[in-house]
Amino acid sequence: MDNLTKDKIQKLIDGNPVMVFMKGTKLMPQCGFSNNVVQILNSLGVEFSTFDVLSDYEVREGIKEYSDWPTIPQVYLKGEFLGGSDILIEMYNTGSLKEKIEIELAS
Repeated sequence: MDNLTKDKIQKLIDGNPVMVFMKGTKLMPQCGFSNNVVQILNSLGVEFSTFDVLSDYEVREGIKEYSDWPTIPQVYLKGEFLGGSDILIEMYNTGSLKEKIEIELAS
């Protein structure tokens, strides 16, 4: 990944407490996995920002390298990579996602 793409990704992550790299937008997700993440965060009442990776091929491929995670969506909380759809579903079901988000956003 080139430095321009890495810097763009870093700025998005640093500039948004909850950042989701996804296919589509939070108002119009373009895949089921992205929709799952949006629905989970909305149900928790969390404010979050999104970046549509379908609009930027470099970011779409670069985010996979950045996180060393092969799939999209990808969720970041206060700069930390949380995971994708399956991990968020698991954390949501155990209650650990709500707790982690509340703790991180309060600090």
